[in-house]
Amino acid sequence: MSFLPFRKDGSPEESLSSSDGRGIALAFLLVAATVLAWLGVLRADSSMEMSRGAMGFSPGAMAAFTAQWGVMMAAMMLPSAAPMILLYRNASRRGMQAAGRVIPAEVFALTYLFAWLLTGIPVYAASVAVEQLAARSAFFAAAVPYGIAGSLIAAGAYQLSPVKHACLRECESPVNFLMRRWRVGYAATLRLAAAHAAYCIGCCWALMLILVVAGAMSLPWVLAIALVVFAEKVLPAGGRTARLVGVMLILGGIAVAMRPELAVALRPAGMG
Repeated sequence: MSFLPFRKDGSPEESLSSSDGRGIALAFLLVAATVLAWLGVLRADSSMEMSRGAMGFSPGAMAAFTAQWGVMMAAMMLPSAAPMILLYRNASRRGMQAAGRVIPAEVFALTYLFAWLLTGIPVYAASVAVEQLAARSAFFAAAVPYGIAGSLIAAGAYQLSPVKHACLRECESPVNFLMRRWRVGYAATLRLAAAHAAYCIGCCWALMLILVVAGAMSLPWVLAIALVVFAEKVLPAGGRTARLVGVMLILGGIAVAMRPELAVALRPAGMG
């Protein structure tokens, strides 16, 4: 069963200002969660990198790293995901009035964050593997700057790719996303949340690669990538922003390949 809670011009039937108290509470909850996540990032700062190198592979270390990664993703991604979550809240309210059953907006948001949380597992495994190889092999350690250069160039190329811009179109227009995909039902709306998360990951994974490889997940890089994500998804001309960032990453990669010592400047002291 489908139900489109939109007018013919594509605008939502209800705005946040006309929603019930739970809609206002959800907006406050998103703001509070974002603030708390950023406080967690500010407090932890470099602990993610240090914990990886100190603990190595272990279930406990992986759980600790993934939890920290999840806090960082909440801080970075919730501001750009908030328009979709709030619009889903209004749409789901209309869906429930039409005798449909849908997951709450809070579950929609948690599904989105859980998908980003899971991406921390391969990040942890790959990071520890690279660090251990670099510690055991002088040749591999010497090649790390070229790996950073290659990552910058690859991420820049992805920023310019049709796949990136296809995912970005789904992320920057939540109304169109919901109009095309809306179905009522618990399973259908859970799939909707998962699809939104998948497109977001498809849009931003290359930026997260740079955050890990070049920036060592330091606070300046977290802030910079968070601003880029917000500009791409929420501000006008997101596609142009993505292309500009892509060109800058490619040029940066070429510069690091030509002068490997620049890789040290990218990674803060004590995190290389």
